[in-house]
Amino acid sequence: MNVQTLPDTGTMYEALVKKDTRFEGIFFAAIKTTGIFCRPSCTARKPRPENVEYFAHASEAIRFGYRPCKVCHPMTLKDATPGWLEGLLKEISADPALRFKNADLEARGLQPERVSRWFKKTHGITFQAYLRMLRINNAFGQIKYGERVTDTAFGSGYESLSGFADTFKKTTGFAPTESPHKKIITVSRLLTPLGPMLAGATDEGICLLEFTDRRMLETQIARLKKHLKAEVVPGEHPHFKALDEQLKLYFEGKLKNFDLPLVLPGSDFQKNVWSELQRIPLGTTRSYKQQAENIGNPKAVRAVAKANGDNRIAIIVPCHRVIGSDGQLTGYGGGLWRKQWLLEHEQK
Repeated sequence: MNVQTLPDTGTMYEALVKKDTRFEGIFFAAIKTTGIFCRPSCTARKPRPENVEYFAHASEAIRFGYRPCKVCHPMTLKDATPGWLEGLLKEISADPALRFKNADLEARGLQPERVSRWFKKTHGITFQAYLRMLRINNAFGQIKYGERVTDTAFGSGYESLSGFADTFKKTTGFAPTESPHKKIITVSRLLTPLGPMLAGATDEGICLLEFTDRRMLETQIARLKKHLKAEVVPGEHPHFKALDEQLKLYFEGKLKNFDLPLVLPGSDFQKNVWSELQRIPLGTTRSYKQQAENIGNPKAVRAVAKANGDNRIAIIVPCHRVIGSDGQLTGYGGGLWRKQWLLEHEQK
């Protein structure tokens, strides 16, 4: 059992009682009286606090003699794309212009209601809304880089130019003809051992990486949209593949430095602070005072702390490596337990 990489037991027991899905993949609860272990969101009856011990990994629970729960199936990754849906997602990715009616889904052996529920739970939008956004995102890229609006509209499966233009403007906030001078922030959800994260990218690079349960997430997105003069549209982006691969290597302990293009709009002071963050070596920490001194402004400790809090790219721009002068963990938007987990993971 590796208690050092887990939140405190009070936090975990509260998550277990509340069936808190935000802690999926963070810990597993083993019940001493039954000999089984569960995921945090398990719907089975909850044990007394003294009858629970916690593990960071399912393999550890098994090593200690516990059996997987038959109610919550803790050996499967929660929220990962289910096998029954993988074929459909690959088909959509290969051709975003495809349209699917209920009969088309049924012809592929899929239940339309089941597909809709998964998209609503995972992406917060319906399956049809997801398809529309993918088509518009793809169309934006085509028009931005030289395709005619008319050709793009009909190539995207629209039967009329007016229908395409209306949907495009509702989704992006601007007309298709304005695309060469506009930006879109493509967003997608990534699964990590510390919970799901929301990633955002423009053609220039990654501009957002935040835990989906961060309280300031909506504010950060609003600021990003204002800085980049861009609208947010769910979809796929080439940068996400590299981001996902490097994050997996990082969490496996096989990657020390990320190599990804980043988009960090902000004031000159903020950019200076974020640049200094990226110079803190993996496995080490700095105090806010040290960070202020390193940017040549030793009296700007509070301003440095605020700029750290305004960082929109977690882990890669490692604001978690900055701690109080007394060594205490302070101020992390993703939660102090995540900050502790990340620091201990890097020190290994």
